[in-house]
Amino acid sequence: MEGSLLILIPISVLLVLLIVGVLWWAARSGQFDDLEGPAHAILMDDDKPKPESLPDKDADKSADAEGPQQRT
Repeated sequence: MEGSLLILIPISVLLVLLIVGVLWWAARSGQFDDLEGPAHAILMDDDKPKPESLPDKDADKSADAEGPQQRT
């Protein structure tokens, strides 16, 4: 029993130090600066569509001028 404690206690101390070090690094590198930004980003509109992907206005006008199309 004493032999296992001599192994487990130093491993536990090293693990705690590792966890504290990782949390310290994360806080110093800005990982926790903007916690709500990604949540709000999903609600924002995408960029405006490119001009070549917009529907052709001339094609819409010519279709309206022809009148309604009949179904067959």
